[in-house]
Amino acid sequence: MSDSLLRHPAFMRFWFARLAGTAANQMLMVAIGWQMYDLTASAWDLGLVGLMQFLPSLALVLVAGHALDRYHRARILAACMALQAIVALLLMLGAWHGFASRTLLLGLSVAIGAAKAFQLPAQQSITPLLVPAAVLPRALAFSSAGMQAAIIAGPAIGGFVYVAGATAVYASCAALFVLAGALVLALRYEHEPAAVQRATLETLLAGVRFVWQRRVVLGAISLDLFAVLLGGATALLPMFAKDILHTGPWGLGLLRAAPAVGALGTALLLARWPIRRRAGTVLLAAVGVYGAATLGFALSTWLALSIVMLAVSGAADMISVVIRQSLVQLETPEAMRGRVSAVNSVFIGASNQLGEFESGLTAALLGPVGSVLLGGIGSMAIAALWVRLFPALARRDRLVEHTP
Repeated sequence: MSDSLLRHPAFMRFWFARLAGTAANQMLMVAIGWQMYDLTASAWDLGLVGLMQFLPSLALVLVAGHALDRYHRARILAACMALQAIVALLLMLGAWHGFASRTLLLGLSVAIGAAKAFQLPAQQSITPLLVPAAVLPRALAFSSAGMQAAIIAGPAIGGFVYVAGATAVYASCAALFVLAGALVLALRYEHEPAAVQRATLETLLAGVRFVWQRRVVLGAISLDLFAVLLGGATALLPMFAKDILHTGPWGLGLLRAAPAVGALGTALLLARWPIRRRAGTVLLAAVGVYGAATLGFALSTWLALSIVMLAVSGAADMISVVIRQSLVQLETPEAMRGRVSAVNSVFIGASNQLGEFESGLTAALLGPVGSVLLGGIGSMAIAALWVRLFPALARRDRLVEHTP
């Protein structure tokens, strides 16, 4: 890894920027959730915080994609970090002077969602500008390792700092967002993005049309939507911890951390030994293993086994994520990457948000075990079905077949 990625200082600077930004995002979510529950004691309001962040990403997907293909992506990403720093400062002042309210938290959650609508596809579409195509799968795996580390550490750091009060957490978030923005502004592309036409309905919809016409890209993006939509067990972990595994908050913490730990370890391995052959087969097999591990978790009544199953599911999901992201970026021409990445981000967001809703709905009908069993079986069925629906994806050998 050090022989290749460290020779690309712009990528490493970007990696540290994403690490700081993701950690700040995670800390911000912990603080907003905790403060909202302190104010309202309502699970509904906690759900609204997530919904208020998802809706702007859905509303702005076409605009965000076009902007990223037309304007300087690093500057757009820096503006997203600046907006979130302002949000963190407003929340800090609200906590300090006592004017924080449910309305303020929900309103600023919309602002965070609007920033993420541009931030997530920007992060995806900048990476291919910083490394050669042959190194991109390794760079994406290393980026995923950093993101998983931030996802693990961010909430823990946020919870620890929250002991000193919400003001301290929001101040820390603002500082991290400023650091991330400064690192992004210092980026110098090895290749400048191509200019695109003025915004019209045709250019705005070009990303959607491209995804629909490219079967490999459509198969890769939709695989994430349906597999995660069906297979996610995260929303039901509190029920499993309390009612099935009979453990307390410490056990729930281990269950929540297990998928991220499995994903982090796998990402580090893929950064060192990237997948070079039979990419399509490995991708679909990973989704199948993800479903089988979800099935094993649903049937387990032993905490240690449940943790192992969740870690395996996280590891399998990371293999799938790295291959899918590599395929999407490598199959997409540079002039289209912003718009295609925006479509991809909405698919990812929808799978996570709708997956939690699906888990809650089926759990209400079938119970938590039945819900997760159905999800695991569904994920394995999706992997088998995608072999038939997207044969070009299943037969894909090398990730890097050509440079668009």
